[in-house]
Amino acid sequence: MKPHEMIVTGLNIHPLKSGRAIQRSAVSVRLDGFVDDRRFMVTDPDGRFITQREFPLLAQVEAYPRDGTVRLVMHGREIVPAFAPDRRLQVTVWDSSVDAALADEAANKVLSDWLGRDVRLVHMDERASRNEGETWAGRPVPVGFADGFPVLITTTGSLADLNRTLVEKGQEPVGMERFRTNILIAHDEPWDEDLWEAVEIGGVVFDLVKPCSRCIMTTQDQTTGERIGGNPIQGLAEKRMSADRRVTGVLFGWNAVPRGEGELRLGDPVRVIGRRGERWPMKTRA
Repeated sequence: MKPHEMIVTGLNIHPLKSGRAIQRSAVSVRLDGFVDDRRFMVTDPDGRFITQREFPLLAQVEAYPRDGTVRLVMHGREIVPAFAPDRRLQVTVWDSSVDAALADEAANKVLSDWLGRDVRLVHMDERASRNEGETWAGRPVPVGFADGFPVLITTTGSLADLNRTLVEKGQEPVGMERFRTNILIAHDEPWDEDLWEAVEIGGVVFDLVKPCSRCIMTTQDQTTGERIGGNPIQGLAEKRMSADRRVTGVLFGWNAVPRGEGELRLGDPVRVIGRRGERWPMKTRA
């Protein structure tokens, strides 16, 4: 890589919301995000979404998409649920409601046994739709079961700076998997992404519309779900605490919206299209 050249060094999908990530060498991008990213989700019997925030055990579930369904693996056991177009469940993700396809009863029972609580598995199939982010993107944005936006972008330089802070605090450095990113960009300048209005990768333009507020999931090992190792929230609190009431808490990475469709590959160059005049305001510690 040439000095100051930015390239893609990580591409990840998370087929099951809050399940394990899958690294990819290439991904297909649609207006609603990466193909196969966060298209399946675990809910309670009433359809409310369940994540690692309240149920860390989900980190142990591996999910592999296949032809309209998904192969779920946990501790060497596996199931391949069946989804029928007319078997539906109205589910909620934060404040939005989605008419999603519901897995067969047998699969839901097995998954409930694995997780030790009564759950349902749902699929964002072709009949399901969800739009979010109009306030930030200027228009309704199609999205799967992600919290609010189709794509998350992070950089190596920002992670390196966070890890320097963690080490100074006597904590262990953390890996990027804690932040469940979609696109990891190799870039030495920490927090430079705060100034990017948009980037072009593989012929696809991504608008960086909102910084990502981070939660307790960043403190959890993404293989076991245990809260071990360095605590990114404590590290980010040093200089990444939002001072804008519209987005509260500590910030890492940017939520992005694709303007078009295409293919991304590891090693693709990244071009910044337009820069903001000011950084996102941060609180300063006394």
